Amino acid sequence: MGEGDKIRLAHGSGGLLTSELIDKSILKYLSNDILACLGDSAYLQLQGETICFTTDSHTVDPIFFPGGDIGSLSVYGTVNDLTVSGAKPLYLSLSFIIEEGLGMGEFTRILQSISFACRKAGVKVVTGDTKVVPKNKGDKIYINTSGIGIYDYPQKISPERISVGDVIILNGSIGEHGISVLLAREDFRIDAEITSDSQPLNLVVEKIKEAHKGIHCMRDATRGGVGTVLLELASQSGMDFEIFETEIPIKDSVKGVCEILGLDPLYIANEGKFLLFCHERDAHQILDLIKNSSEDACPAIIGRVVARGTGRVYLRTHIGGTREMDMPVGELIPRIC
Repeated sequence: MGEGDKIRLAHGSGGLLTSELIDKSILKYLSNDILACLGDSAYLQLQGETICFTTDSHTVDPIFFPGGDIGSLSVYGTVNDLTVSGAKPLYLSLSFIIEEGLGMGEFTRILQSISFACRKAGVKVVTGDTKVVPKNKGDKIYINTSGIGIYDYPQKISPERISVGDVIILNGSIGEHGISVLLAREDFRIDAEITSDSQPLNLVVEKIKEAHKGIHCMRDATRGGVGTVLLELASQSGMDFEIFETEIPIKDSVKGVCEILGLDPLYIANEGKFLLFCHERDAHQILDLIKNSSEDACPAIIGRVVARGTGRVYLRTHIGGTREMDMPVGELIPRIC
């Protein structure tokens, strides 16, 4: 059996190998009309209501990092998947796989963080499960959360609604989560104060939904970062995007670490950032709503939908050139969400 016949860490990175694993293996056996949509949530029709259902597993290392921990991450990750699908998040399931030997103090700290995150996001944990595995078999703790929300937007929010002329809004600076976890994990002797952007998105998205009925598509930029999400949405919509590198908000501290380590911040995971596609006439009021949501919010229009094409993304670089963006193949930073 060669390396090509084995699961690699990069299969979980959100890049090209993840896409191939889903398309060639998982969907081969499990595809149906609901799963094949491959959205952040499934849309289910129940007694005249549209219910959004999603699930996510969290294996971050280390389990505590600047700006967050695996507990709050498990809540926000699931809440955000429901939110960008157009749903109002309501209920979560919570399942722990705990490695024998985890300190009770650490577990209590995680539970307290989950409790705080649920109150902040306005959701309830209503069911769950706990398993304990032998020492050295679980890497401290894994958490799975599933979420249910009510779809309460009058229009469909989907890649198929992305249209030529749409602008692409990013709600803030990128790369903070992935870099904060990386620096907490490894001793690079880099002096940089970077904290994760982990936060619930439903608080600001609900305000946008109330004010605007013209949202075409949303997606949170977690695994694989903004670059991977743009490539996925271009492929799913069959549209070509033009992205302006100079308009993408990136903190100098994140940019500096990425330059030192040879990383591209476009492909670094976030836990509090989303992309929104809408008509240009709605963009500036949406930008204002995001700016008013927090003191440090720095939203920007980072690109446009330029043509119905073959699902390509072109980056207008800071030096004035243009290059086509590609899906990352390998694992940039393992286990960050």
